[in-house]
Amino acid sequence: MGIPAFYRWLAERYPLSVVDVIQDPPIALDTSAPNPNAIEFDNLYLDMNGIIHPCFHPEDQPPPSSYDQVFKAVFKYVDHIFSLIRPRKLLFMAMDGVAPRAKMNQQRVRRFKSAKEAADAAGDAEKSKEMDSNVITPGTEFMASMSAALQYYIRLRLNTDPGWRGIKVILSDSNVPGEGEHKIASYIRAQRNFPGFDPNTRHCLYGLDADLIMLALATHEIHFSVLREDVRAKKKMRDRDGNVKRPAVENSKNKEAKPEDFDYAKTLRFQFIHIWILREYLEYELRIPEAPIKTDLERLIDDFVFMCLFVGNDFLPHIPSLEITEGAVDLLINVYRKEFKRMGGYLINSFEVDFERVEHFLQVVGSHETCIFRRRLQVKWEKDILFGKDACAGDNALADGMNWMRGPEKPESVPKGTEQKKLSNGQTEEKVGTVEEGWKERYYPEKCDVNTPNDLAKLKYHMVQKYVEGICWFMHYYYQGVCSWQWFYPYHYAPFASDFLNLKSLDIKFSLGKPFKPFDQLMAVLPAASAHALPLSYMELMTDPSSSIIDFYPQDFALDLNGKRFGWQAVCKLPFVEESRLLQEIESVEHTLLDDERKRNGFSPDMLFFHLSHCMSPRIISFYEKKKENRKLTMVKLKQKIKPKLSGGMNGFAYISDKTVQLSEIYSSIDGMETIIDNRTIFVYYKGPPAHPHIPRLPEGATLPKKLISKKDLIQAPRLLWHEKTAVLGRLHSHRPIPKPVAGNHLAKFQSTHHNYGSKPQQVGEKNRKQNQNLGKRKWVEEHNNNRAKRGKGEKAE
Repeated sequence: MGIPAFYRWLAERYPLSVVDVIQDPPIALDTSAPNPNAIEFDNLYLDMNGIIHPCFHPEDQPPPSSYDQVFKAVFKYVDHIFSLIRPRKLLFMAMDGVAPRAKMNQQRVRRFKSAKEAADAAGDAEKSKEMDSNVITPGTEFMASMSAALQYYIRLRLNTDPGWRGIKVILSDSNVPGEGEHKIASYIRAQRNFPGFDPNTRHCLYGLDADLIMLALATHEIHFSVLREDVRAKKKMRDRDGNVKRPAVENSKNKEAKPEDFDYAKTLRFQFIHIWILREYLEYELRIPEAPIKTDLERLIDDFVFMCLFVGNDFLPHIPSLEITEGAVDLLINVYRKEFKRMGGYLINSFEVDFERVEHFLQVVGSHETCIFRRRLQVKWEKDILFGKDACAGDNALADGMNWMRGPEKPESVPKGTEQKKLSNGQTEEKVGTVEEGWKERYYPEKCDVNTPNDLAKLKYHMVQKYVEGICWFMHYYYQGVCSWQWFYPYHYAPFASDFLNLKSLDIKFSLGKPFKPFDQLMAVLPAASAHALPLSYMELMTDPSSSIIDFYPQDFALDLNGKRFGWQAVCKLPFVEESRLLQEIESVEHTLLDDERKRNGFSPDMLFFHLSHCMSPRIISFYEKKKENRKLTMVKLKQKIKPKLSGGMNGFAYISDKTVQLSEIYSSIDGMETIIDNRTIFVYYKGPPAHPHIPRLPEGATLPKKLISKKDLIQAPRLLWHEKTAVLGRLHSHRPIPKPVAGNHLAKFQSTHHNYGSKPQQVGEKNRKQNQNLGKRKWVEEHNNNRAKRGKGEKAE
């Protein structure tokens, strides 16, 4: 899921870092030819779940009716991405394995929402035919079949495509613990600073989540690009609930087209985010006026990654006052630059968080909260005036989610969220959207169901403590790897920035623990509607009313829009899974598993493939011939150190078994795909080099690219923060057309706010409503047309 709206913000803020991908025509495409984008990439990393999901449920095409159709669509998608990048050394394909508990809560929410939406749409004949996308979770038959299909596909391409002939391919499937993008990041970190590593390796990472940009920055690899879809070219039409509208099958251009004939990737446009250009922008953006020390760009970038976690990530809810669409990142950067000297320096050192400085930073951010909430109410009030009461809200739930900001109802003559003030002339002025006293105290009881002052104090302290733990966990995850498989944030909401106090007294420690087994995770994240993905004995624990853990699988649950517009943005108030209770029940049925189920429920290492012509082949084959009678062969315990001179700079170990190395024939279980008769590929298991601390600096010997950003490409004038802008005037002086005519009572309010920002709207009596409607409409249209004519002549509009 990543960071909502971050990619769009980045593309608008740092435009030169985003480059359209040049695509060769598909006719007679040769992936061994030079890259048309004038960059020869060494390594391509694929976050495979970002490929599997759109192939499983494409947005604007008939859904696939079988797993084989999904597999073929995935093959076409990978083919297309490979043709864009054309890696020369390594292709790393990472599927999501079991995730840390911190991520499972988000996975649980998404899967329960998906099941609820499917149930709500059960009457839709088209949607009822769709397969359950919740099976895209480790441990299911689908994911096991997906792994087998990709193993076949990799061998097929290595045998037949010249562009694949010289590369290594690592497949990290769903039986390898860890999220796909973090397995990729771990691989990159592990290779750095080892003998033979090329400090000028050119990396390209593909995926749909914006947090990939943060992971790329955190590697401190200079020659790094992130590849993703162009969200500006791919316009998604959503309904009132935020769901993408999908045309019916009968409305498709080609009614005879079959899902397996559809190449989803070719309908998309792609873009690069070049990290080295983004670093140039950040070097300017994060400059510290009158810095007490000479600033270090690498430390500044780490602080940027750290600050952005507060506006969105997959493990913690964002701070209530921070929304990217409301300029939250601008606010964080602004506070950081102004307070750097008073804070005493950087916020973090690699994954180590300086609590005292972070507290200072968040307190200053918190000083803006009242103004931000006031602006939110102001914006909503103005939209109500222009477009009709709650027209922009979609339903009353949105307004209810903002009630804690404004407190008790005002008299009907005064709009909600307004404050009256007597002027010297005796008239009353109303300031729109004032956040009343006690807004912070109202938030916690409403969102977290606490009532007494004592309980409220305990809650705030515990929320802050757990959130700070989450901050530390997050930074360790991004810079070193998992520090605890069991830790998670136990609340649906975050505390206010202004409530982060006394952080220095906190003693944060983690215990590594061990990951869930795949079936354990399925039990923790799937709703009862998706119980079919589990063995029968596990399924009964989710569906039997007498099950002792049936409370983990509610049929219905509360959704809090919490000031958002769409249902998919709502806070999902699911009960948190109690790990001890869950695992205790699972232990009682684990003995019932069949052999293939036990295999799906276990762990395995990464798989490494390459062609017989690769430099690594002779050494691996020779090693296998010497050890093929060894008893350890069946236990996958025979390893050989990989020489970076032969592997293209890759370090680590190759593990062989009786089922690896070279198989003469590769059978395909996919309908319509042939058996590979003369297989010329090598397959071994792979394990990276010994773990070592990640050094968040440019690798020694890295060649810095030529700078591309000039002063004219930078915004020189200071930016006005979102909550400091005049919303009404900003809108009226923009070039955006008003969505629909404004007349009558709404027009009177519109005119009032236009000429006297913050003044009380004119109240129109029912008796003269029709007269004022016609008069007001004519007057407004006449004034609007006159102003347009004047602007066309270069004159100042009234």
